[in-house]
Amino acid sequence: MTTRIHIIGVAGAGMSGLARLLAGQGFVVSGCDVHAGSTLDDLAEAGITVFAEHDSNHVENIDLLLWSPAISADHPERTRAGEVGVSTLDRASMLAQLGHEHELIGVTGTHGKTTATSMLAWIMHESGRDAGWLLGAEIRGLGPNGRFGPDGLLVEVDESYGTFSLVAPAALALLNIEPDHLDYYGNLQALETAFQELTQRTTGPVVYLRTDPGARRVGDALDGAISVGVGGDWAIENVELSRRAAHFELVSKSTTMKLSLQVPGRHNVSNAAVVAVLAHALGVSESAIASGLSKFQGAPRRFEFRGSYQGVDVYEDYAHLPGEIAATLDAARDAGYERVGVVFQPHRITRTLSLAQELADSLVDASWIIVTDIYDAGEENPEKITGALVATPLSSAHGQVSYIENIDQVWAALSTQSPVDAIFFLGAGDISTVIPELDPQ
Repeated sequence: MTTRIHIIGVAGAGMSGLARLLAGQGFVVSGCDVHAGSTLDDLAEAGITVFAEHDSNHVENIDLLLWSPAISADHPERTRAGEVGVSTLDRASMLAQLGHEHELIGVTGTHGKTTATSMLAWIMHESGRDAGWLLGAEIRGLGPNGRFGPDGLLVEVDESYGTFSLVAPAALALLNIEPDHLDYYGNLQALETAFQELTQRTTGPVVYLRTDPGARRVGDALDGAISVGVGGDWAIENVELSRRAAHFELVSKSTTMKLSLQVPGRHNVSNAAVVAVLAHALGVSESAIASGLSKFQGAPRRFEFRGSYQGVDVYEDYAHLPGEIAATLDAARDAGYERVGVVFQPHRITRTLSLAQELADSLVDASWIIVTDIYDAGEENPEKITGALVATPLSSAHGQVSYIENIDQVWAALSTQSPVDAIFFLGAGDISTVIPELDPQ
């Protein structure tokens, strides 16, 4: 008899991919979500039964209930499952279960995971391996955010809310570690310890970026880990960057790989280098690595060109942590944009409270900055803080900073700014919804 699985919060980036993966394995999958957008329609087209509301009746006649980290313990469907004896698993436990059933190849770090996992999927595709994947966005040119394949499972291993605490990968790429989710971990040391424990649970090769301080501290402490970057086992050399591409070499004691990307930025070079070395350690040929990276088309909302506004290039980027923002602005400069304007939407109340000064510091090199109110992602805001928490310290170090309370005011605010070469809309919330259909370049 086929196992019937129901997912609460199925429209979320992680849970929707999990629904697709499980359906691809042959399970009968259903799910519900009240914050759905078009995702429920997409899942329905994939053969998954979906509901746009929560209802305790959804757990009748199912075998397993899954839920996202955002679902509370007193949710009516979780409560009903307990009453009728339905088995339940949270996302962390489900990922651990997947690791028991599949060769799980993980990509982790506080940012860059979606991009790097997508790169790795392209590499595996070009190698001829029919791998599955689970990540937070579609893989352009390959498919949606979740897919079953018999030749292993590529997973974006997420640190939020301890989601990766039970995962034991067969191989792991560690990109970076910077302060995030401190409402859960408490401090950076505890966060790094969690990453350290993840590397220790990994049964096969661990590859880490030595030029990132957090990743270096964790990776250097692990016997046998493979390091990438200055002073590491693999060096990144002869980097050439342009507005739409990047070229570089990966050099070890025994070989040199010449690699190219269709996306710009040193951060993308770093991401590509780590997953290339991991693939090499897993026995993928250098030709497949080069071919896969050359065909990677970029991840959605990552340095994504949206068109031209009054002759100015407009980009959207998911960057919402200080390191991500700095990397995006560095990539813009490497691409030849001398004057860059930024519209930034802070993401989450807890993150803004803990990182307000760091966020301000990461934005200070832009020509001008418009800061919007915070996208709270459902978090409570008892102190009634606003995006001014970022804009105020930024204003003291920068002459052209504006704070607006509503994202609908963005374009009116843009009309008063000085000329720039490019405008970047940054944030992990809904800031992209205000970008209209722009003229193509």
